[in-house]
Amino acid sequence: MTEASILLCRACLALLAMPIYLLSFLGIWEPFCRKIFSPFVLEKLSAIHERKTKQQKQELFRNLPDFTGPSGELKLLEIGTGYGANFQFYPPGCKVTCTDINPNFQQGLSRNMNKNQHIHYERFLVAAGEDLHQVPSGSVDAVICTLVLCSVHSVNGTLKEVLRVLRPGGAFYFLEHVAADPSSWKYFWQQICCPTWKLVFAGCCLTRALWKDLEEANFSELNVRHISVALPWTPIQPHIIGYAVK
Repeated sequence: MTEASILLCRACLALLAMPIYLLSFLGIWEPFCRKIFSPFVLEKLSAIHERKTKQQKQELFRNLPDFTGPSGELKLLEIGTGYGANFQFYPPGCKVTCTDINPNFQQGLSRNMNKNQHIHYERFLVAAGEDLHQVPSGSVDAVICTLVLCSVHSVNGTLKEVLRVLRPGGAFYFLEHVAADPSSWKYFWQQICCPTWKLVFAGCCLTRALWKDLEEANFSELNVRHISVALPWTPIQPHIIGYAVK
């Protein structure tokens, strides 16, 4: 499809979402989104996504104990913890540091903490993925990041921080939605939806080729698979899943 077709479709979608664009122009949408919309909607969406990816996550996190540090403890850091949807997959006794740029997930996070008392919660940090200065270098065995790299300001900056906080031989686990094949209709619709989707969903970008960022990062080993998650009528079906070793 031509660039003109994409721009025309984007304009039509923006008209439909005009109230949100107006609220954004007035400076109302962002605080509303952060405090009310995102915590409510993302909890519902994450529950759906969780059902669709449960088996893949079980397989992904199965080898987490293999990265237990020399101390005998498995120390995990999760970027963009949200409501803690991944807690159920972590091995018993591991120590988890939770981080998120949005502190308004605390109520749902507390519920998941109470459900998953097989793990030890170290602390919760309000921090962006690009700035984990509160976490000492080389202090964690594994970093987990699911559905987060789509919305960070800098993917490369986040991956640099991941490598910094990981100990040598530590692992970075990821499950992220990504850009579709550029020749596909899915990619066409991603291009149309991207500006409005990004506004509505707190900076979430639909067209990031995140596997390329991972390939260019300084990991010693990269295990990545492209999968499709059954999320009909959404532009976020293409995903990548895997882990990388420092």
